[in-house]
Amino acid sequence: MKITDYISFKIDRFPKGYVFTYADFTAEVNQKQAVIKALNRMVTAGKIAKLSKGKYYKPETTPFGNLLPDQTQVVKDLLEENNRTVGYLTGYSIYNSLGLTTQINNTIQIGKNEIRPSFKRGQYTISFIKQKNTITKENTPLLQILDAIRNIKKIPDTTISKSSKRLSAILKNLSDSEKFTLVRLALKYSPSVRALLGTLLDSIQADDFATPLYNSLNPVTKYKLPGLKIIFPVADKWNIV
Repeated sequence: MKITDYISFKIDRFPKGYVFTYADFTAEVNQKQAVIKALNRMVTAGKIAKLSKGKYYKPETTPFGNLLPDQTQVVKDLLEENNRTVGYLTGYSIYNSLGLTTQINNTIQIGKNEIRPSFKRGQYTISFIKQKNTITKENTPLLQILDAIRNIKKIPDTTISKSSKRLSAILKNLSDSEKFTLVRLALKYSPSVRALLGTLLDSIQADDFATPLYNSLNPVTKYKLPGLKIIFPVADKWNIV
């Protein structure tokens, strides 16, 4: 089978929105330059689209044009190494998926233990946020919740009060095991995150889980989250003003 035919055959079996590079083919055909030339010809022909240098995707076509790939696909090489989770999506896309805002953004934020400078990938800016906890596939949803709490003042098109109500509802739906793990992970976040998480847990009568958070805080430190005490009076216990 010719290289071009082989590549076309394999691409036809990729799902829509799948991001790939020449490396997805060279293990079989072992001709890097020929593969790259074939892929670029397919871009010119409109069969595939180019995300950034060396990265292509199989577009999903709509009456309004081609859809961009899912953000997880755009940065999947930064989220996993050797079948091990090393990063996770956080920031704007997660605020949206958690129901905290309707806005979307061209910045893709990734939580990692070891961060690097921001860079561009196609129309996206990829930036990184330091995560002190070990990152696993299982704890990623909990780390995303904690990141939203950490950045509650920066979530666009909403207020601290609205975001806190939504986060309270999310916490209420967690299992006891998830609440326990969430608190354990939160102990590596800043005191203000621990105080707000403790408030939210108290608000859903999960105060037993919040005890380690309360014990970790300086009893004289105040945390400024305007308007929160109106909705959650228990915030006074956590020195939120």
